[in-house]
Amino acid sequence: MIDFDNRRWGRWEEYIFEPNYRVKRIIVFPGKRLSLQLHHLRSEIWVIVQGSGKMTLGDRIFPIHERDIVQIEKGQAHRVENDSDQPLVLIETQLGICPEDDIVRLEDDFGRV
Repeated sequence: MIDFDNRRWGRWEEYIFEPNYRVKRIIVFPGKRLSLQLHHLRSEIWVIVQGSGKMTLGDRIFPIHERDIVQIEKGQAHRVENDSDQPLVLIETQLGICPEDDIVRLEDDFGRV
């Protein structure tokens, strides 16, 4: 593991950070959600490896479950929410230019907009 960060919504762990891709494991605690956000410099692919929840992708909201794969394009608003009583775990692969600060928060439960 290269890096990690504990957040109020859960935790992210970074395993690979190369010039044009990055791989993280994201754990979302029960009842928590990430900010509604978008990225200008990268797209992302999320593989749900444990748990279930709700995914916001553009103007769509849909259920997600273990083994689902979600593709997020550059500039596309997205958010994951864990509406279950078990942790939601996903593997995030970022493709493109991948600095941590390429986040535009549109809505946030923790006042980070």
